[in-house]
Amino acid sequence: MKNTLGGVFTTAEGVEFTRMGYGAMQLAGPRVWGPPADRDEAIRVLREAVAAGVNHIDTADCYGPHVTNEIIREALAPYDGVHIATKVGAVRDENGAWVFARSPKQLREQVESNLRTLGVEALDVVNLRIGGGPDGHSPVPGSLAEPFGALAELREQGKIKHLGVSVVDAEQVAEARSIAPIVTVQNWYNVAHRGDEDLIASLHSQGIAYTAFWPLGGFTPLQSDILDKVAARLGTTPLSVALAWLLHRAPNVVVIPGTSKVAHLRENLAAAELELPEDALAELDGIVA
Repeated sequence: MKNTLGGVFTTAEGVEFTRMGYGAMQLAGPRVWGPPADRDEAIRVLREAVAAGVNHIDTADCYGPHVTNEIIREALAPYDGVHIATKVGAVRDENGAWVFARSPKQLREQVESNLRTLGVEALDVVNLRIGGGPDGHSPVPGSLAEPFGALAELREQGKIKHLGVSVVDAEQVAEARSIAPIVTVQNWYNVAHRGDEDLIASLHSQGIAYTAFWPLGGFTPLQSDILDKVAARLGTTPLSVALAWLLHRAPNVVVIPGTSKVAHLRENLAAAELELPEDALAELDGIVA
């Protein structure tokens, strides 16, 4: 696998995502709250990512709150050729806690806030985050018709160009698609957490990107040990192996690793050029067994 940034996936709606994206959560301060320790470095990270070819920046106005969007605006506006994908469905309270906010009124307020902080007339991609569950990252069954319908109305009004959903199951994806087109599904998926194998294949057949977050999340000590050994054998890091495996897994898988350091960004981007030999792939594919 030697494609620049893992290649490009083009959705059925015509959106072209570089499969190696960038997640902006770490540009805020500790606990994703307040400003970063080094704002200039944060700006350098964004500009270097785009200069390297990344065209998919993942953010949310609740990061900071507002901090990452404002840094993205300073670094990248007017966003020529770059898709800024934001998330709605949660806000922060005065103590920094994450609070669900999914009523039509709350979602309209979040969209308007994203428009202001990013400095645009229409948001490129808006993902509605639905689930959470005991681990905070898993789908929770239930209808998303009301909140997603509110976003679909904002799309019809021209405030949103494209829609996506996040932390959802296959039934919720189908329900969303019955309301309006989607270009991406953003869920937790990695070499040790593969509950979405069938969903990824289904989305590929429908021309929908699958954005995988938390590439090293939820590993057992044994699974981590296997990943560490593969990485050591290849002379690289566990994160690089995990990202390379994701890019190898399916053509519509997009990854959004984040960092606040230029040096770490370069390591992440290099994962797209990492060749995984057959024996390493076999070992990684068997990691959940």
